[in-house]
Amino acid sequence: MSPCTVFLSRLIGLYCILASLAMAAHRQPTVETMTALIHTPPVLFLAGIIALLPGLAMVLGHNVWSGGALPVVVTLVGWVTLIRGLFVLFLSPGAEVRLFAGLRYGQLFYLYCGIGLVLGVYLTYGGFKAR
Repeated sequence: MSPCTVFLSRLIGLYCILASLAMAAHRQPTVETMTALIHTPPVLFLAGIIALLPGLAMVLGHNVWSGGALPVVVTLVGWVTLIRGLFVLFLSPGAEVRLFAGLRYGQLFYLYCGIGLVLGVYLTYGGFKAR
């Protein structure tokens, strides 16, 4: 396994674990922040610009579609990050609000936190057990 895969799986994994746990511990402020963010187009645009950088970095530096599940999952995280950043940049504010409403973030909050936590545990475990 490449050193890049190991590093990114550890980095992304630990980030997902810590962010998911912090969000779960502060549910109401997190939901309020996300709702305010989606209704503030200038700040949302800035978030899209910021998300674009790690997405591009991962796609350009780690576009690996073979070698086991771990490198492919790291690659998928990179592509999802890039595509999410592009959506935020190019969707109209109204479309973003409708998309956010369709995700039912407030009702499914713990499900989304759980997905991030499971992804983080998988990536962290895979990254630290790799040789």
